[in-house]
Amino acid sequence: MAEELKDKVYEYLSNHYYLNLATVSPQGRPMAHTMAYVSEGAVVYIVTNKNTRKVQNIMQNPYVAYTVDEDDPDWFEMQALQIEGKASIVTDENELREIGEILVAKFPVAADMPPDPDSIMIKIEPEVIYYLDYSIKFGYREQVNL
Repeated sequence: MAEELKDKVYEYLSNHYYLNLATVSPQGRPMAHTMAYVSEGAVVYIVTNKNTRKVQNIMQNPYVAYTVDEDDPDWFEMQALQIEGKASIVTDENELREIGEILVAKFPVAADMPPDPDSIMIKIEPEVIYYLDYSIKFGYREQVNL
């Protein structure tokens, strides 16, 4: 069952486009950021401007949380992921290139965008994952062990 649940998480991540990223400011104030992302297994990557508040927050505190969910009004069909993890800035050229290819495959418009020297890639490695599926039972949530 554990492998099947991991596969559901990987598939869910690969079939969705946006996450809601939570960071904490140096003053201890929570912030939420809607971000496009790509994934490789349970690891997600986002691209953003290096001067954003989310980057400043991550530099002070790399622990983040995010959700990926459905926009469905039927409460009994809701599925979602709740993930807690650690963010880091990707600096390895090979990793940047590999994830860049995944990004363009998922978001073809990215291929037409001019290079931006202020853009950086953030990698979020999960530490805790919860899979929610209210079609099983209202309020159903299961922790995924990686």
